[in-house]
Amino acid sequence: MAKNKGARIIITLRCTNCKKKGNSNSTVKPITQKKVDYTTTKNRRNTPARLELKKFCPNCNSHTQQKEIK
Repeated sequence: MAKNKGARIIITLRCTNCKKKGNSNSTVKPITQKKVDYTTTKNRRNTPARLELKKFCPNCNSHTQQKEIK
């Protein structure tokens, strides 16, 4: 018999600063950025809201807020 999903789920975290910089309408050729995502788990019963953690972003070269994405 199959087990149910349980309380822990795998989520993906993405930088909020890189997302803001991505849609610039400048004539300068944009620098290619790697898509860097962090994956982690969370307990859906204890934290039903979207998770936000401060992690290092290699594109920004600093610690930034990482938000949970779908």
